Amino acid sequence: MTQMVLVRHGETFWNSEGRIQGHFESSLNETGLAQAQALAQRFKSQEFAALYSSDLSRAYETAGTISEKKGLPILVEPCLRERHLGIFQGVLKRELKRKFPEAFRSYKANDANYVIPEGESIKQLSERSIKCLENIAQKHLGKRILVVTHGGVLRHLFLHTLGIPFDAEHRFFSLNSSVNVFSYQDQNWRLEVWGDLSHLRAKY
Repeated sequence: MTQMVLVRHGETFWNSEGRIQGHFESSLNETGLAQAQALAQRFKSQEFAALYSSDLSRAYETAGTISEKKGLPILVEPCLRERHLGIFQGVLKRELKRKFPEAFRSYKANDANYVIPEGESIKQLSERSIKCLENIAQKHLGKRILVVTHGGVLRHLFLHTLGIPFDAEHRFFSLNSSVNVFSYQDQNWRLEVWGDLSHLRAKY
């Protein structure tokens, strides 16, 4: 069995503005930097066989803070990226409907096969991220791995593990710097912990 501790990156300037990120870059803000430090402190005494990160700066910066405390090198995996949100990227969420009425309507319909112009579909994100995480798990059978990634990747591992359809209403959150624990064995996933923010109690 491989145990995978998956972390969403710290808060960014665009997160706080409500601006769509996708594959665009936005640095950690003051809150995000504090969250990354809290994560690093939390994991300081825990043992991991490897530390993986998305190549997007918000995840890599969060992983870098953890790496400094742990002394573990960061293994970069572009397949851990957030969903490519195409023409929506860089736009404030509240402006999407006005700027892209047709694309926004299709996006909100939650059609798994709908490809955002210049981006990717829900199904493409899910297949990419699950395959990526399974490959990592298989490389480290019997080990404990730390992965820093994005909300979309985490949500789709959650849906996949629990067998929730893509078009079901998502009555759960994936918050910045949340800690989520999954185990992988014999091509099956099991959820152990979701949305743990206990490391922030001393900070906020």
